[in-house]
Amino acid sequence: MSEPHKLFTDIFSPFQEHINAEQDVREVIRNIMKDLEKSLREIVIALQVIHTEVNCEYIDEALLKAREQLGEVQKGFDALDKVVPNGQYYRYNDHWRYSTQRLCFLVALIVFLEKGFLVDRVTAAQMLGVHEKQNIHLDLEDYLMGLLNLATELSRFAVNSVTLGDYNRPLQISKFVAELNAGFRLLNLKNDSLRKRFDALKYDVKKIEEVVYDLSIRGLTPAASVEHSVS
Repeated sequence: MSEPHKLFTDIFSPFQEHINAEQDVREVIRNIMKDLEKSLREIVIALQVIHTEVNCEYIDEALLKAREQLGEVQKGFDALDKVVPNGQYYRYNDHWRYSTQRLCFLVALIVFLEKGFLVDRVTAAQMLGVHEKQNIHLDLEDYLMGLLNLATELSRFAVNSVTLGDYNRPLQISKFVAELNAGFRLLNLKNDSLRKRFDALKYDVKKIEEVVYDLSIRGLTPAASVEHSVS
């Protein structure tokens, strides 16, 4: 009986070594993600000011804080790139996929607030500190999911802008999200989670359109105000 027992031991012992090594990598990744997610939360908190303030100085200050935290995010992804074994991105990416989608949304929001246009995938990756040639990179799915999350945040932003008396911002948001929606409609989405999330985009578009329509009938949009004064 000793010989068969030794045979099974020889076969299964390396398996345990492999399992232990993988668990060690996952533990290191979890520790890195704790710091990375802390920076993510700091960015979210900083940018919440857009829902309570229209003062440009406060918003600029929030954007500066967010940019500073992006520096920490870049350090986090650099650390991940050193830990994850080469070619095993998809074995471990469940640890950072959701956070990456959230971060893509945040960098897209930052660029929208600063420049008023849509961040492209390459720029988003650079802001996060990940590059195509690295093991850790920015998946197209994560980038697109971040843009869909942006649309939801902007629909909330449009409503709160009106509450704060900023009647121009919803017009900017409406045009931006309409173009974003048109862009997504060019895609034939096969991924289930991405397609389901895209289906929700129409509700964001509708919500923003309702805000703009309400401003229009109340004569609070620039164009409507001019027409009202002429009549």
